[in-house]
Amino acid sequence: MKFRLLKAALIFVAILVSNIDSKAQETIDYDYSSEFIWGITKATNSGLIGGFVLRYGRAVDDNKYQHFGLELVNIKDPKEVRLSSTQTGKSFIQSKLNYLYNLRLQYGREWVLFHKAQYQGVQVNGILAGGFSMGMVTPYYYEYSEGDGTGSSTGPYDISKMSQVIGPGKLFEGVPDMSIVPGGHIKAALSFEFGAFKSSVFGFEGGFMLEAYTKGIYIMAPDVANSRQIYPNAFLTLFYGSRK
Repeated sequence: MKFRLLKAALIFVAILVSNIDSKAQETIDYDYSSEFIWGITKATNSGLIGGFVLRYGRAVDDNKYQHFGLELVNIKDPKEVRLSSTQTGKSFIQSKLNYLYNLRLQYGREWVLFHKAQYQGVQVNGILAGGFSMGMVTPYYYEYSEGDGTGSSTGPYDISKMSQVIGPGKLFEGVPDMSIVPGGHIKAALSFEFGAFKSSVFGFEGGFMLEAYTKGIYIMAPDVANSRQIYPNAFLTLFYGSRK
C-alpha cells in the first residue's frame, strides 16, 4: 500500500515538474533578440491616419528591450474647419496658414510586464521613449479666383482674398517654402502584442506624448488661433513586424 502511494506520488511529481518545465520552455521559446516593426498611428491632434512608424528593437535582458524609432506624422490644429467652394465643389480648410509635418527620431526602453505563452495569450509591455522632433512647417496654398472670374491662381493664405477661395492649392506646392523648427518629445505607453508565432508580431500601442518646439508655430492664421509651442496628445498605433 505504501509502495503504491509512493509510486503515485512520484508519478504526480514527475507530471507536475514536466508541466512546469513545458510552460517555462514555452516562455523561453517566445523570447527574441531583435525585432523590426512598422505601423500606422492616430493621435488626438492628427487626421484619420496621423502618420507612419518604423522601429528596430533589441534585447537588453529577458525582460527589457531598447528600441530606435522613426515616425513621420501630420499635426493638425483643433480649430481646423473644412469648407466646400460653391463654385467648384472643392473642399479646403478655412484660414489655414501652414501644414505641420513632424519627423521624430526616437530612443526608448521597453519592459515586459506580462509574458505570453507560445501560440496563445497577450504580451504587455511598458514603454518610455523620447528624442528629437523636426517640425517641417509648410505653407498651405489656396486656389483663388481672379477678379474678372476668367481664371485662377494659387498662393498662401491671404486674409484679403479669402472670399475668392475656390479650392486648395496643389499637393506639396508649399514645400519649396518649408521652414524647419527643431524640438523634442517624450512618451509613455503600453503595447499589447498578439501572434501565434515567435517570428512575427502584431498588436497595438496606446499612450500619451508631450512634444515641444524651440518656438511657437502657427498652423492657423493669427486671427483664428494663437501659435503653439507645446503639443500634448494621446495616440494609438497599430503595428506589425518580424522577430528573431
